[in-house]
Amino acid sequence: MNPKQMLTRSYKPLLIAALAATVLASAVLVVRAAEDKKSAPAAPRPALSVTTTVPQSATLPVKIAANGNIAAWQEAVIGTEANGLRLAEVRVNVGDVVKRGQVLAVFAPDMLQADAAQIKAMVAEAEAALAEAAVNAQRARELRTTGALSDQQINQYLTAERTAQARLDAQRALANVQQLRLRQTQVLAPDNGVISARSATVGAVLPAGSELFRMIRQGRLEWRAEVPSAELARLKPGMSASVSTAGGGAIKGKVRMVAPTVDPATRNGIVYVDLAASPDARAGMFARGEFTLGSGPGLTLPQGAVLLRDGFSYVLLVGPDAKVSETKVTVGRRVGERVEITAGLDPKARVVASGGGFLSDGDTVRVVESAPSAALAGSPAVKSK
Repeated sequence: MNPKQMLTRSYKPLLIAALAATVLASAVLVVRAAEDKKSAPAAPRPALSVTTTVPQSATLPVKIAANGNIAAWQEAVIGTEANGLRLAEVRVNVGDVVKRGQVLAVFAPDMLQADAAQIKAMVAEAEAALAEAAVNAQRARELRTTGALSDQQINQYLTAERTAQARLDAQRALANVQQLRLRQTQVLAPDNGVISARSATVGAVLPAGSELFRMIRQGRLEWRAEVPSAELARLKPGMSASVSTAGGGAIKGKVRMVAPTVDPATRNGIVYVDLAASPDARAGMFARGEFTLGSGPGLTLPQGAVLLRDGFSYVLLVGPDAKVSETKVTVGRRVGERVEITAGLDPKARVVASGGGFLSDGDTVRVVESAPSAALAGSPAVKSK
């Protein structure tokens, strides 16, 4: 064996060992890389795909909200003027619309008619007595200058004439009173309106002054709104109002008067609002309403972006890392589908537009594009701040 073969044979184990070491080192590197990849924290998965919005400025109506009762503008009490008569007929019931002078009830006039006939006879008797006394007085005046009658006799005839005239006047006055009592047997409506209560019963014998009916004069209703004393100075007669009843109907109204006093217990004042005729309004109903004072600027968000939790309003802000943070805000006016934010929000903040009820503080979200928000209906174009 030559020296060259011997040298080659001595290097071969070294080459094999070097190759084995290289393969082993590569395997170790691969295993370590796999372990490092397994131990590295995974990126958080988004909890929900959301759209975002920014606060928008808009011109909003300025309103004052209030609660109160609906009542009759004026309620007339209709009673009996006749005394001790039997109620023979009742012609109206609760809810009937009546006109001024309409007959509502009738009392039996039999007794009064008999008294009227008697008084009529007494008037005729007094007229006859006066005629006789007038003739005697005229003769006495003619004989005064002849001396056929004494002055005493003449005075007696003249006095008898005056007495007969006075008796006739008294009987005629009594006849007028009796005619008035006969007219009082018919109970008439004092004004146009709606019968709101009835206590009249056929056959009852009632004393004078007994209540028979109650009537809402002219059918007019008003809303008596209770307004905090701090807001009373902002309300003036003639301002418009909108009243919502329990049935959901909206009724237009106009401020008629602001009460000059404030309840010391509640610190509220009464504002009287004339209501337009509506089948939804009933006297005695509770109603909510708003007074329109004008308009003013405000920062708004969609209603879906504002969450109500534990009695407070919140919005979810989206940060640069796509994580949401819950922020408490103060809300104000509501117009259509938008809510005014009066405090607690940066005008340039990105807010979750909808679906925030399924998110919690710190959740990661995927932000997707959405169509531009529409401006408020009935207001100038809304510009984002």
